Amino acid sequence: MSNHPDATADYDAELIALQTALVRYQQRAIEAGDKVLVIFEGRDTAGKDGVIKRITEHLSVRNTRVVALPKPDERERSEWYFQRYVAHLPAAGELVLFNRSWYNRAGVELVMGFCTLEEHEAFLRQVAPFEAMLTQSGIKLVKFWLDISRDEQAARLKDRRTDPLKALKVSPLDAVAETKWSAYSAARDEMLRRTDNGTTPWMIVHTDKKKDARVAVMRHLLRMLDPEADTAPPDPEVLSAFDVSALSDGRLEP
Repeated sequence: MSNHPDATADYDAELIALQTALVRYQQRAIEAGDKVLVIFEGRDTAGKDGVIKRITEHLSVRNTRVVALPKPDERERSEWYFQRYVAHLPAAGELVLFNRSWYNRAGVELVMGFCTLEEHEAFLRQVAPFEAMLTQSGIKLVKFWLDISRDEQAARLKDRRTDPLKALKVSPLDAVAETKWSAYSAARDEMLRRTDNGTTPWMIVHTDKKKDARVAVMRHLLRMLDPEADTAPPDPEVLSAFDVSALSDGRLEP
């Protein structure tokens, strides 16, 4: 979507329609006792905060939770890796959105040396059975990888450093995000290749155009959670299911 006034009006109308559909879905989900978990992963500045804000803006505060955990403390580091995340899983009638999740171990922790190679490998072996247990228990699990180009990330990081309203988004890891771009790409590729499956697949979202990405995510989410609703499919140029060919055909930023 461009910055043309007509395009902005179209986006605003689409956003309201999607948010209304989400409210209607949640009304039924609360009554039915649905348990929904949505995972958002991606590079720094890929737009996780923005899309989560649009999804949750008009939803029930009591039945919607956004989880963005800080780095683990000393006690948590001694626990089973998934343990601190389990406490935040949804109960009946709840929608939980993870702004980064257990997949930290496959990305930031690996690249920054916060975990050992053995711990990383153990995570990759354990995560599929763990997620299978969640879905078998009745949790609806949706996973998004938000992909961003190197140039767009650099522009957004610069904007963060110069905009006082974005000061709380600045992180010591921001500079590393640029210098370790290739390492993050390699970690992403291995994570997607080894943790995508028919039970808990990854959806790839291109986020250089923030508004297009938000609309695509919300459309997909509604189609997964409320398949009987008349929701248009997301633009396939913006959002698509991961498959191994995406690692080499240009669908993922190198």
